[in-house]
Amino acid sequence: MAYTGLFSLETVAIMAKKAKTAFVCTECGADSPRWAGQCTSCGEWNVIKEVRLGNDDNAYVPAKSGYAGTRSEVQLLSEVNLTRSERLSTGLTEFDRVLGGGIVLGSVVLIGGAPGAGKSTLLLQVIAHAASRGVSVLYVSGEESLQQIAERANRLKLKPEGIKMLAETSVQRICEIVDEERPHIVIIDSIQVMHTNSSESAPGSVSQVRESASYLTQYAKRNNVSIFMVGHVTKDQSLAGPMTLSHIVDAQVVLSSTDDARFRVLRADNDKNRFGSIGELGFFSMESTGLKEVKNPSAMFLSRSAELAAGSAVTVLWEGTRPLLVEIQALVTESQYGNPRRLAVGFDQNRLAMLLAVLSRHGGVFTANDEIYANVVGGIKVTETSSDLSIVLSVVSSLKDRPIAHDVFCFGEIGLNGEIRPVANGHARLNEAAKHGFKRAIIPIANAPKESIGGLQIFGVKNVADALQVLADL
Repeated sequence: MAYTGLFSLETVAIMAKKAKTAFVCTECGADSPRWAGQCTSCGEWNVIKEVRLGNDDNAYVPAKSGYAGTRSEVQLLSEVNLTRSERLSTGLTEFDRVLGGGIVLGSVVLIGGAPGAGKSTLLLQVIAHAASRGVSVLYVSGEESLQQIAERANRLKLKPEGIKMLAETSVQRICEIVDEERPHIVIIDSIQVMHTNSSESAPGSVSQVRESASYLTQYAKRNNVSIFMVGHVTKDQSLAGPMTLSHIVDAQVVLSSTDDARFRVLRADNDKNRFGSIGELGFFSMESTGLKEVKNPSAMFLSRSAELAAGSAVTVLWEGTRPLLVEIQALVTESQYGNPRRLAVGFDQNRLAMLLAVLSRHGGVFTANDEIYANVVGGIKVTETSSDLSIVLSVVSSLKDRPIAHDVFCFGEIGLNGEIRPVANGHARLNEAAKHGFKRAIIPIANAPKESIGGLQIFGVKNVADALQVLADL
């Protein structure tokens, strides 16, 4: 039967194959139904771009298959197999800690960091350790030549036997080679330079990163292959790429440097870690032979001067699954201008303003006319409230020019009514401080143990006024 519509068959075919487009924010990756001058998600201007999505002719997973590439079947929850698969060790205990105990087969991990942080070095060490134990590995490089990677491995004194290398940027071609080689671990360096035939935009664009990551993730789930994707970071040190990238991968980790360029901190992103604790930290030192684990990170952040100085207080944070001793410093000085400045480095500046208001109202210490600068030594980012008491005491110490003794530490959350609220894992925090030679502790009275811990002298306080009185008596 002849076609009698308004358009010819050729025109209908062209219309059917016309690529779909979408409007995506280049800063945060948020989708928009139409172009707009300002992104409604991140608030940036002139960042909405039109991208071509392409067709699904090259999609890896069949249309009738599930997300993992196999046909989905209804199953009772009580019949689900609860046997935990064995994890592969990376050879670095700190890296295993961040991943939740090692590499899970079939997992996809996105590791980001600033240029020169050591992402490629870390992953090269991981696959070298895996290859030495007979695990099949493949390192896919899209940025560096194979000769450059070989030179790095030689410089790090790694054994090259068993490490398979590939220089490729097409995800379809990569998956074909993985089908042939059957590795257990694949490194993709980096996801920003990969491209897929299902998207016609340039590599590094929002749609290419999203489609390439989705393609590789589906392949990993289908074939039980562990994939590590190296990702770039933005100027504020957050992982670059569309927000959907966070939903695609199983875990996000970021490798960053501290104030001391010798050390690196590997943090599990607070947004995503399916196999371990979010916010978990791993500590490394950068040496000539690569990244080495720091077994005692508290000692790394407590390299204090032998001389007592006002405005310094030690607190015990809880990072992931372990306590961490850090130093909080504060500097209080007379304001030279009409509007005193408050600056916080390492924690929320709004929280500093709130603590100063509580200190004024319930502690009788007025700082309205003073400039206040507070800093967490070592470049650690404090995300919990247990550091409140140490911030307040360091401010008072600097204001009154009265140093806090080296054997004193404190922790506790401060409420708006001036009360010192208890924090989680108080017993473990006290044990950690006792191991490092601390003798006296100012803590919430609800965290005070019934029995002595390592010879510690415990001062349990109920409110800010009690804490200030204890500080004055020490």
